Amino acid sequence: MDGTVLVADDDRTIRTVLTQALTRAGCRVHATSSLTTLMRWIGEGRGDVVISDVVMPDGNGLEMLPRIGADRPGMPVIVISAQNTIMTAIQAAEAEAFDYLPKPFDLPDLMKRTARALESRRSVRKSPGPDEADRPDDLPLVGQTPAMQGLYRVVARLMNTDMPVLVTGESGTGKSLIARAIHDFSDRRTLPFITVTPADLADLEGPARVMARARGGTIVLDEVADLDSDAQGRVVRMMDAPGDHVPRFMATGQGRLATAPREAGLRDDLYYRLGGATIEVPPLRERVDDIGLLASHFLARAERDGGGPRQVTDEALELMRAYSWPGNVRQLENTVRRLGLTARGDEITRSEVEAALGNQPEVAPVLGQAEGERLADSVARHLQRYFDLHGDMLPPPGLYGRILREMELPLIEIALDATGGNQAKCADLLGINRNTLRKKIRDLDIRVTRRRKLM
Repeated sequence: MDGTVLVADDDRTIRTVLTQALTRAGCRVHATSSLTTLMRWIGEGRGDVVISDVVMPDGNGLEMLPRIGADRPGMPVIVISAQNTIMTAIQAAEAEAFDYLPKPFDLPDLMKRTARALESRRSVRKSPGPDEADRPDDLPLVGQTPAMQGLYRVVARLMNTDMPVLVTGESGTGKSLIARAIHDFSDRRTLPFITVTPADLADLEGPARVMARARGGTIVLDEVADLDSDAQGRVVRMMDAPGDHVPRFMATGQGRLATAPREAGLRDDLYYRLGGATIEVPPLRERVDDIGLLASHFLARAERDGGGPRQVTDEALELMRAYSWPGNVRQLENTVRRLGLTARGDEITRSEVEAALGNQPEVAPVLGQAEGERLADSVARHLQRYFDLHGDMLPPPGLYGRILREMELPLIEIALDATGGNQAKCADLLGINRNTLRKKIRDLDIRVTRRRKLM
């Protein structure tokens, strides 16, 4: 890479890591913990690319993007942020950020994006964002796992295109919320948002009525595979001849719509028209690290609605993370809101969570291991349950890596705790190289606390 990169972050470790990595790659680097200094450098004509955090001691990095664009048109800005919500990704896209990455970020990935930014001297048309009065306070699409962060970036890139979108995922994962977010933050946000059900297309006049209601807005075909073949054919003709006010088409669906549409009940001709972009929303059991974040979000919303302040204890959260959540985020929300109303104190305890989940399906496997049961038997039981939850379908690809990560993370955390955070002792305990342990701690984002341990 060849060029000058301006780095703005109040975390000294991040500044050091980025400075070293970019310098090794051939870049010149200026790093600061102040937005004021960053803006002075930009005003002086320094730098080819900016890498900036959002929350800084003297301001908000996203709010600086219009000023950067005015002072240095076309200068790419890569936003990095620990605010892991879809709103951050959308705001970064609206502010014309070249790219957005959540913290903790993958350093090789950031380096690749920086290389692309250095090669780019693009000029992007500014698209007006939604008025503050029209912007919702927040969206229940929160998460810091890589799967959700990738989803946020896709949504941010798709919102102001006219490309059809197919949103797939299990019931309760938030497919309709994704479709709504794409509309609400797009250029069509002032136009109607129409959700179409099989009843709306039951007769020959259905498509005309739908188009009249949409008036060039957004049409969402809810659970599109539930439409019979005749109704799907009407949708195909509607998409081929939309009339004067062309709407944007989106669809939601469960099952294998993206990989085996015909088996899922979707006509080939309709799939080809809807498959401009496909967004797969991960089930909650594949993003368990987001459960605590989601639970806090739902409890905070309940408090704003007049409920008392509540929080989930670590022991209760451990049980929630072990549960399979067949109803996904919708089931989690209902459970957490009910616990917020029925909890005896400010803290929701493990026993209260166990009682709440005991009345729901698929809970037996998480309520404890049988006395004397081997670890291998317990793991096999959980894995079999995971496969059974998918019915006749196979789990998403990449299962081996996901399962190993789920086992590896608690193993290393418990071993570090047992050795008082001493990495040399922990590596010896685990029987792995110390450098290997360091890499796993970094990759798994494990917080190490060094203390004296009485053995």
